[in-house]
Amino acid sequence: MTNEEYAYLFKYCSPNSIMVVTWYGKLKTLYCPLTVIVRKKVGNLAVGDYVKVDEVKLSTTGKTVFIIQNKAYFYYYFDILTHL
Repeated sequence: MTNEEYAYLFKYCSPNSIMVVTWYGKLKTLYCPLTVIVRKKVGNLAVGDYVKVDEVKLSTTGKTVFIIQNKAYFYYYFDILTHL
């Protein structure tokens, strides 16, 4: 990505929140810390663990990264829980 593309993305990103579409088709903003469940073992996290996301960032490839206990993990290892 170019610097201009990163600048454009960062205009709409916040490290303290994420926007999700619910099962009912509603757009909802979730604020950190948000709760996720581990769906695939990664690092020291086991499948089924509930963990808190402290920050949401973008990787250098533009993928969403969750900061959990000061470690970065790609979003696709987790399911986001909206009703805890």
